[in-house]
Amino acid sequence: MSRLEHAQTLLGHRFTRPELLAEALTHRSAAGAKGVGSNERLEFIGDRVLGLIVAEWLIERFPNEQEGKLGPRLAALVSKPALADIAQTHGLAPLLNVAAGESKRGVRNQATVLADALEAIIGALYLDAGLDASRNFLRRVMADVVDKQFTPPKDPKTALQEWVLKRALPLPDYEVVEMSGPSHAPHFVIKVSVGDASGRGEAGSKRAAEQAAAQALLELLPS
Repeated sequence: MSRLEHAQTLLGHRFTRPELLAEALTHRSAAGAKGVGSNERLEFIGDRVLGLIVAEWLIERFPNEQEGKLGPRLAALVSKPALADIAQTHGLAPLLNVAAGESKRGVRNQATVLADALEAIIGALYLDAGLDASRNFLRRVMADVVDKQFTPPKDPKTALQEWVLKRALPLPDYEVVEMSGPSHAPHFVIKVSVGDASGRGEAGSKRAAEQAAAQALLELLPS
């Protein structure tokens, strides 16, 4: 079975325009000059479709909650780590089209690559079949994650700040370790430190990378 056939089975949808799915599965390293033909454009629209569908789902599921609680729920569900876990669980990594050199480096299993690919697939599904098809797919693959979210989560930066304040420690120190990529698709690597402990995170925005770094550090600190 080809990569596209496997992906269509995963999505539960037969594409009218299979070129959209092929593009969604193509990492920048395997695309043409300046990333033409990569999944970055589909990731852009998929991110918006994902946010809309999950926001709609939360409004339906928690009819008595206001924005202050719904916002953190949404942020956690559409975060890069959450999306990467979903992509990995459902076998997306082997389906990605990645350059040979990057494949040897394990790029297929990087959280940001998996999360971006999942968003791109959502974008492709939306463009090929509309909102209902995208909604059906997401409600199937995200059902377990949503069901486990009993209380509104705190974003990692807030949780880390509360952790240090509770112990009368200095506030976390965030440092930009690396900033690369073009202006339309930047890549940030952030390090956050609390005393001798530190965590690193990377993402396409500084804020998202800080959140990822804070989450990495929280996983190392005692509760």
